[in-house]
Order: sequence, then C-alpha cells, then structure tokens
Amino acid sequence: MRLTADEAIARLQAHDHGVLCTVHAERGIDAVPAVYTADDRTVSIPVDRIKAKSSIHLQRVRNLEADPRATLLIEHWNRDDWSQLWWVRAHLRWNGPASNDSTDAAAARLAEHFPQYRNRPFAAILELHITTTTGWSADD
Repeated sequence: MRLTADEAIARLQAHDHGVLCTVHAERGIDAVPAVYTADDRTVSIPVDRIKAKSSIHLQRVRNLEADPRATLLIEHWNRDDWSQLWWVRAHLRWNGPASNDSTDAAAARLAEHFPQYRNRPFAAILELHITTTTGWSADD
C-alpha cells in the first residue's frame, strides 16, 4: 500500500537512522548509513567529532557541494512477518550551510535524541530540505 505524504513524514520523524544517498561525480550513487532528526520540511544530519574519520570534510559533503540532490531511505524489516514491512524515501535538497539559529535548533534536537551528542560535538550539521516523500507499507 502506498503511503500518503503525511504518513511518510510521520514515519521519517519517528525514526532516527537510514541510508543517505548522494551523487558522486564518477561513481554515481554514494550510499552511507546516517543518523538524523526530521521535522515537516527538513532532515538534519550531523557531521560529528565522535566517530573516527580521516577528515570532517566528508565525501557526502563534497558530493552535496557538487550536486545538492540527496535521498534518505528508511525501512522496517521483519524476517518472520512480512505484513510489517515498510519503507520511506525522502528526496532532499541541500542549499548550503544553514543559519546559526537553524543549526542551533537542529543541534538541540540531535542532543536530545542521542545521548552521544549531549555535548554537541558537531563539526557541522547538514540541513537538507525535503522536496518529496514516497513510501510503501505491506499493511493497510
């Protein structure tokens, strides 16, 4: 069953991780797991200083600088009961660095949701605007 836009947004807001897909100039789709928070219009994805990485200028950021389109895919899987299967795909657009007020609000939401982020160890927060959502559920 196809989800309405409101149902898709509600599921997006109720979850906290998915697969972020950006476009790499040579490889094409670049998919990475990502934590996030979402409101009705925006998905906020942190670039943190917690997890080990060679640079805070991540490939996903470089991809967005070159092509601002992205997709976030979340899904629920139940191996034993396929009537519980569902997925949501949010098509996103990055408009460059967000304002300080917007970033502060996103940082507060992330810190509230994830204990690891209570000290707000962010190098940046990517704010991607939701352009469309689609989704499907096995259950009505």
